[in-house]
Amino acid sequence: MLSTMPNFPLTIRHIFEHGRDTYPDSLVVTATKDGTRSITFAALAARVGRLANALAKLGVAPGDRVGTFAWNNQEHQEAYMAVPCSGAVLHTINIRLDLEHINYIINHARDKVLIVDAALAASLAPALADTPTVEHLIVFGEGDRSLLPGALEYEELLAAESEEFSWPDLEEMSAAAMCYTSGTTGPPKGVVYAHRSTVIFNFGICSGEALGLNYRDRVLPVVPMFHGNGWGLPYACWMVGADVVLPAQYAHAPRLAQLIQEQQVTIAGAVPTVWWDVLNLDVPMDLSSLRTIVCGGAASPRSLVQAYQDRLGVTFVPGWGLTETHPVASLAFAPRDSTVEEGLDFRATAGQALAGVEVRVVDDEGAVLPRDGEAVGEIEVRGPWVTTSYYLDPAEDKFHDGWLRTGDVGTIDRQGYIRISDRAKDVVKSGGEWISSLELEAALMTHPDVREVAVIAAPDQRWGERPLACVVLREGSTVSPEELRNFITGKVAKWWLPDLWTFIENVPRTSVGKFDKKLLRTRLAEGALDVTSNAT
Repeated sequence: MLSTMPNFPLTIRHIFEHGRDTYPDSLVVTATKDGTRSITFAALAARVGRLANALAKLGVAPGDRVGTFAWNNQEHQEAYMAVPCSGAVLHTINIRLDLEHINYIINHARDKVLIVDAALAASLAPALADTPTVEHLIVFGEGDRSLLPGALEYEELLAAESEEFSWPDLEEMSAAAMCYTSGTTGPPKGVVYAHRSTVIFNFGICSGEALGLNYRDRVLPVVPMFHGNGWGLPYACWMVGADVVLPAQYAHAPRLAQLIQEQQVTIAGAVPTVWWDVLNLDVPMDLSSLRTIVCGGAASPRSLVQAYQDRLGVTFVPGWGLTETHPVASLAFAPRDSTVEEGLDFRATAGQALAGVEVRVVDDEGAVLPRDGEAVGEIEVRGPWVTTSYYLDPAEDKFHDGWLRTGDVGTIDRQGYIRISDRAKDVVKSGGEWISSLELEAALMTHPDVREVAVIAAPDQRWGERPLACVVLREGSTVSPEELRNFITGKVAKWWLPDLWTFIENVPRTSVGKFDKKLLRTRLAEGALDVTSNAT
């Protein structure tokens, strides 16, 4: 029997029009140097129409790529709507990549127009030396415009155009946006998000099993809007009428705490580093308006989850995913029948897959392993918002039969909780057995004098590899390797205990805030780390 339901294409245009027409008085708030500026959904929607007309006049046609190089702010939100709704493709460029990679992805994506935050002109200008497809730069905000000669003024373009735009009817499988991976293991790879996958993802992230977003919420996306479409939050908020509070370039801990308090933020999303920094603020702060903190981009230690629960009474929800999964694939809530302690253990996992996403663990030969919480293998995913290929890059080793090889190693239990024990490239293989760098880091992070720690594999003549703990101590603290080794004895397997230690000022990070273990391994190979051994 055939369905009589209409073939209604799922496109971002419907998110845009629904938010505009149903929640005209909801707000987009942007942090400024001395305060904030606000605009209603209705007023912003009018500017979206003006921007779409301006881009069309500049020759932007359906399928053309429009790059953004900007902080999280109102103008970026406007581009999020105008570009894909007009049929073009929104390419959010990672502002923290090095110049070579920025230049590479502009050229690889063949961006036709770049919308640039003037505050970032100095970061972008050197990367524009050889970008033949870029026909126009559009600049907004405060900054040194002399670094971008010939750039068009954003506000002048909008002022010259009508608020009315004839939005095209688009195919739901047409490209809406694209993001590039951070390029830590080779050139960045482009991930293209379809209109359909974007809409379905936002249904998922707003649902009750996820964030339960609604018009009563005020959401602070600290996560950059170039990082996996800001975890979908710019669209999700618009879909349900939640106020959006955008931190612009002021996403440092004191200002974030101030924004949460003054704007009565109910949900905020950022990487663990940000939440450690907020937690360690030595100033009075009231975060009581928060009902949920979403954390992703790197593993969330149990100690961080517990600190927010015990000290601030905030539900801390780690998530897991990749740029390739839009990027959220799972969220970690505690089962309803768990104790407080059990709940903390569950919330320190990668969580359970959202409805629509399928997850499995496979061994080295590709055989599917049982969901028993014990069988360890590589995690694979598939689903309506999981990519099946990279843009102009076959990468056959990453995709097969509709499944994405994530490169994460771990287990899945009978309730579907995913526990990531390591990245395949970061795991320590000692004597033929795996040692989880993430579990060692989590154990060491519970020491009161340890601020952060990254564990990497160090070559070993006997065992092949042994763990090297790269430790950052809290200011004024002094702790010996022997003390740290004794502290985690009994918390991890005895043969996991690190033999090698180095104390560093900070753990280097990638452009999206993850520990850059590749750089640490390079420093080790070059002899740039002062390593102490306490092997027995």
